[in-house]
Parts: sequence; C-alpha cells; structure tokens
Amino acid sequence: MAMNLRLSDELQEALRARAEEEGRSMHAVALLAIERYLDEGSDREAVRKLGAKYATRHAELLRRLGE
Repeated sequence: MAMNLRLSDELQEALRARAEEEGRSMHAVALLAIERYLDEGSDREAVRKLGAKYATRHAELLRRLGE
C-alpha cells in the first residue's frame, strides 16, 4: 500500500539527518518509528488489562492500604 506522508520542513530535515547518521533511508527510519509507536500502544493496553485484573483480584487489600 502506498501512502504519502506530509512533514513540516523541520521534521523532514530531522528525519533526513537521523537517517544519514544511521546510514539508512528516511523510509526505513520512519517505518521503525511507526512500528515502535504501535508496539508502545499495545504494551499500554496490556498493562491496563493486567492492572484491572489485579485491582479486581486484590480489591480488599487495596482498600485496606488506602485507609
């Protein structure tokens, strides 16, 4: 799938500089950034689910600790 990505001049220059530093293409650096962003969101959701699970399981203990 093709997609156009419009960047400000500042972002484009920063992306170009980072890609050059790493010896990679701007495309490769942008893809990695997107992948990391999406993984981070998945991690947050997993933590939220675990937090809700343990908050329910240990509700009485949490209530007592809050006193």
